[in-house]
Amino acid sequence: MAQRAAKIYLPQTTERHERASNARSNVAPIATNLRDFTQPWLDLNDKAVLVTGGTGSFGKHFVKTVIENYKPRRLVIFSRDELKQYEMQQIFPIEQHPFMRYFIGDVRDRDRLELAMRDIDYVIHAAALKQVPTAEYNPFECIRTNVFGAENVVCAALRRNVRKVVALSTDKAANPVNLYGASKLASDKIFVAANNLSGADGTKFSVVRYGNVFGSRGSVVPFFRKLVAEGAETLPITDERMTRFWITLTQGVNFVLSSMEMTCGGEIFVPKIASTTICDLAALLGPKLGKKIVGIRPGEKLHETMIPADDSRWTVEIEDRFVILASFAAAAREAYIRRGAKPVPEGFAYSSDNNPEQLDARGLQMLLAQSFS
Repeated sequence: MAQRAAKIYLPQTTERHERASNARSNVAPIATNLRDFTQPWLDLNDKAVLVTGGTGSFGKHFVKTVIENYKPRRLVIFSRDELKQYEMQQIFPIEQHPFMRYFIGDVRDRDRLELAMRDIDYVIHAAALKQVPTAEYNPFECIRTNVFGAENVVCAALRRNVRKVVALSTDKAANPVNLYGASKLASDKIFVAANNLSGADGTKFSVVRYGNVFGSRGSVVPFFRKLVAEGAETLPITDERMTRFWITLTQGVNFVLSSMEMTCGGEIFVPKIASTTICDLAALLGPKLGKKIVGIRPGEKLHETMIPADDSRWTVEIEDRFVILASFAAAAREAYIRRGAKPVPEGFAYSSDNNPEQLDARGLQMLLAQSFS
């Protein structure tokens, strides 16, 4: 395969991220200054963009961000639910936003994807079956959407000469213990390997991987808020030791845009975000409520990992994110290092329990305010 021209745009500063080798119990909580992930900024003016799964939480916030900041040539919402598309059209009507397009289709249908990607510059692949218990009970459906769907997106993008494709992943794809995580790991591998098919001047494929999204559908935050509003006396806690990474929808959208601008092809971008325990979160949302320990559900982890230790040899670090590089992308690695990125130590792992950025009450309130403002 021809080597890609390595053109890297990194944030201006590259202060080294302080790492924690001790257990979480020995890490003093901090109120994090939340990163906005706005740099480098991708210019979508006069560009055509397609979002698979565009009627979800991410898709809606992505459209809002694009409308507020750009004048795209076309913005295509690709999803299979006509009701959700109808509801989204009430929020973003075509009469007010003539560049909007609503395209019924399923990522399982390669021909439909190829038709939708005609004259598209950028694709954000957000479509997936995401519920862990649902995937465990319906494994074939999960594989058809998350794995075969990823292959279909790749093939359609290659045939339509899309410039760049960014796929949304999850922390559950790192060392997966459930089918959802395993299917997203397979999806990540498909998008990274797709760069072997596109050549030096073809479509660039990359992945963004981040943790739980404050306020998204299926998040524990709306669930806790609902219980509080209904007058519950206790909040269900799986395990008092459980920790999770947290990111807002705004941070997530900005991270996707900046990673798409930065990519050379083949990277998995991981943001530097904060962690907290489920108990701390429950204490903030329901300070006067008791806690009921219900146990870890099948397929759940006590702590989440975004960079396993085995990936450390391919990982570099910049100011606001880590970048897991493809093993075949030696030129890209050198380009990142020339621009100030630093290799992480061998054996480095990025997990929610040893993350040096642990949210205290003030940090959680900041996230909550940004997520529901």
